[in-house]
Amino acid sequence: MNAMLMEGQALSGRRRGILDYVMEQGAVPVGELLKRFSLSRTSINRDLLALSAQGLIRRNGANITALPSVSAPGSILYRSRQKVAQKQAIARLAASMVSPGDTVALDDSTTALCMAESLSEIAPLTVVTNSLGLGMRLGSCETVSVIGLGGNYSPIFDAFAGMVCEQSVRAMRIDMAFVSAAAVHGLTAYHQVEEIVRAKRALMDTADCRVLLVDSRKFDTSAMSRLAMLSEFDVVITDDGIDPDYAGMLRDAGVTLRIAAVSPSASEDGFTVE
Repeated sequence: MNAMLMEGQALSGRRRGILDYVMEQGAVPVGELLKRFSLSRTSINRDLLALSAQGLIRRNGANITALPSVSAPGSILYRSRQKVAQKQAIARLAASMVSPGDTVALDDSTTALCMAESLSEIAPLTVVTNSLGLGMRLGSCETVSVIGLGGNYSPIFDAFAGMVCEQSVRAMRIDMAFVSAAAVHGLTAYHQVEEIVRAKRALMDTADCRVLLVDSRKFDTSAMSRLAMLSEFDVVITDDGIDPDYAGMLRDAGVTLRIAAVSPSASEDGFTVE
């Protein structure tokens, strides 16, 4: 994998800003990007080429547009912009369950990605993940040993899946697995993509303790593929936006539910209100 493609996958710094702006505006002339980001034509062309190679944008004449898949609810770029404060609160509570010396598995979810900062403070620690972004974020931490799972790479999820991924993780022993779901309907967790479901199941199947990370907006919704019954998780962590009646129903059904408090200064989309 060449350096330019790796940088595009990481989507850090300026290129992430360019992509976010294109997603917000729908279609943006190249000249507007030049002025907004104070770039030379050589620099903007390099950035646009990297984003295009990653399958995130396309050029139509003088205009730049985001590909439909980037704004789809399943894509990591879409998900990373949803309920940020809620995910951060859930991630902090989840990380508090981890002890030095543990081997933990984290899936491709943006909630698991939010755990990176807290996990970097726990030493020593081994993290097993199929998330490229998470692996790159923790890879520079001297106290964390990162084991990346290979397989078929999906730029939409920024994650690896498929037979190689599943076989790799099933050869390991893991203390705790943290996975997320796209939806919870009744007492069942769902996800929209079967291949990603199988990768999550592989992480769960090798762990002594299974933890579901799911923000409150996902309850009482559904997706195509069944991930697991909530009873298969040792703990389900959500945020304090969950409907009290739904929370009561889960507890009555025997689900161990932990609720993370979200800062009252956070807006509906998870950004701090100034």
